[in-house]
Amino acid sequence: MKNFLVYALFLALLLQLSACVSKKDIIYFQNDEIDQSKVSNSYKTIIKPDDLLQIVITAQDTEAVVPFNLGMVNFSATGGAAMGMQQQLNYLVDTNGEIDFPVLGKLKVGGLSRDELITLLKNKLEPDYIIKPNINIIITNYKVTVLGDVRRPGNYTIPNERITILEAIGLAGDLNISGQRNNVIVQREEDGKKTQYKVDLLSKELFTSPVYYLQQNDVVYVEPNYAKIQSASANSNTSLFISITSLLVTVVALLIR
Repeated sequence: MKNFLVYALFLALLLQLSACVSKKDIIYFQNDEIDQSKVSNSYKTIIKPDDLLQIVITAQDTEAVVPFNLGMVNFSATGGAAMGMQQQLNYLVDTNGEIDFPVLGKLKVGGLSRDELITLLKNKLEPDYIIKPNINIIITNYKVTVLGDVRRPGNYTIPNERITILEAIGLAGDLNISGQRNNVIVQREEDGKKTQYKVDLLSKELFTSPVYYLQQNDVVYVEPNYAKIQSASANSNTSLFISITSLLVTVVALLIR
């Protein structure tokens, strides 16, 4: 009986030690040097299928731009009668990367940056339709998703269409202490295919990563460390473990009488 109790205490001690986290597994940016030649502050958003584009065209000739701007629609808070705040209709980029633009018809916009789309529209509008048009484009459903071992997992809408992986993690309340900082996954769709990147938050090389700046619809996943996984597994089996331990103690007590 004594040996059994000693073994149980030893097992509990091992489980406790396995849950310990080293300081070097927590602190960000502690490893490697930054290669400044690879650091770039340039960033451009690439238009993708399922993006909602708000395109507003203005010019001195206000009548000339009317056919090229989608109308305003009234929305009520309850979705009933047409009242309340006005909202401009948006263009949905279809699975072929196209939008149906007034007068001009189908336009291939997928894969273009904002500046490239502005240039495309200007070339098609000027001078036949509008003289010196001003074009403003916004992706109204620009969002990123942060999942896994963070404090506030969820979807986050980004109004300025520019966000780093660190800012996204900040929106999610930072990693929990049990989150794996050296194996953060970023899932991105590129050319119609799902691509995964691994990011090490412990390394300064993060700043040269191709996913340091996130794109719309990127998914950031933080995996829990081994101790967290083991702890979750242990908690789910706590009742069973207690029952088995009680049974074993009873059996041992009867045998040593």
